[in-house]
Amino acid sequence: MASAGAARAEGTGGDRGGVRTALAGLTTRGRSFLAAGVAAAICAYVLGQSDLLRVGLLLSVLPLVCAGVLFRTRYRVAGSRRLSPARVPAGSEARVHLRMDNVSRLPTGLLMLQDRVPYVLGPRPRFVLDRVEAGGRREVSYRVRSDLRGRYPLGPLQLRLSDPFGMCELTRSFSTYDTLTVVPRVEPLPPVRLSGEARGYGDGRLRALALAGEDDVIPRGYRYGDDLRRVHWRSTARYGELMVRREEQPQRARCTVLLDTRAIAYEGAGPDSAFEWAVSGAASVLVHMLERGFSVRLLTDTGNAVPGEGSDGFAGSGQESADAAGLMMDTLAVVDHSDGAGLSRAYDVLRGGNEGLLVAFLGGLDEEQAAVCARMRQRSGGALAFVLDRESWRRDPAGGPGP
Repeated sequence: MASAGAARAEGTGGDRGGVRTALAGLTTRGRSFLAAGVAAAICAYVLGQSDLLRVGLLLSVLPLVCAGVLFRTRYRVAGSRRLSPARVPAGSEARVHLRMDNVSRLPTGLLMLQDRVPYVLGPRPRFVLDRVEAGGRREVSYRVRSDLRGRYPLGPLQLRLSDPFGMCELTRSFSTYDTLTVVPRVEPLPPVRLSGEARGYGDGRLRALALAGEDDVIPRGYRYGDDLRRVHWRSTARYGELMVRREEQPQRARCTVLLDTRAIAYEGAGPDSAFEWAVSGAASVLVHMLERGFSVRLLTDTGNAVPGEGSDGFAGSGQESADAAGLMMDTLAVVDHSDGAGLSRAYDVLRGGNEGLLVAFLGGLDEEQAAVCARMRQRSGGALAFVLDRESWRRDPAGGPGP
């Protein structure tokens, strides 16, 4: 879903020095009117011409009134920004919607908008809006796109206001920032059964547990607060004390996706580098396994696990799974190379017999790290590794990745 932010324009100088700020915003036309008015007033005083004095006062007052009104109404223009969507894959476009509301009782003059965006998302958008009537609104939009994953701030929105006579222009900035998250590309994966898949996890395991039902009874003693509807009378009669049914909920199949982020394990840089391929592969596997009903977590060589909550750090079910998927994709959007030299910290996180399937995306390995990976295999129910050869991953003259 899109994220939105709204704020009213804030003066850069506040109320202090308001007169100075307003006068500094006078345009060439406004300064000319003011200078002509002062000159006419001086000449009228010297020559004793009252009519000329009236003309001079009119020429002087007009730009001052315009500047004062424009300065006093600077908070009467409200703006908002909405991203659609706020999270996009690399190479895809997002649309940014800007809305300006005139909450004053007076129409505005010409409005010039400029939204500040990182250059990697494209050129800075600029818009010119005609006068906005009292209580009216204007909406504009622009597109942003990035081939590089990351989190990019949008804002602040800058607004240049002009009075209807063109006497004064004031620049204001909105305090609202929004963040566009560019996540790795996700490729669709076919539903295949992996070789070496251990018994006790996978879709078959889920179906077996589903057939067993959610009411498999393991009686235990009654505790204060237990639902009396769960009393198991047969066990109560057998043991001579009140017994209740302890439900053993089916456990979801587990999958750990290991991403090697060591800088020494990869060659090249840019969106087509080996490291970006590994990040995209990890994201694709995460999404694929979540769609198949697995409890999934992301693990890096530094030992950091995401989501890191729930049972042993694995994603839960239902809404928790969706939230965890977003958290893992956000993590992959900003993941970068680590300074580590080995995979031992990731190995320490894995615990024997409880990890289910392990899918690893690895860079270059020496004999020592290959031995660590072999021990990881022993601590998992099943394992699959994608090892990228950093020596052979080169750019060809056309700019594509090597084999």
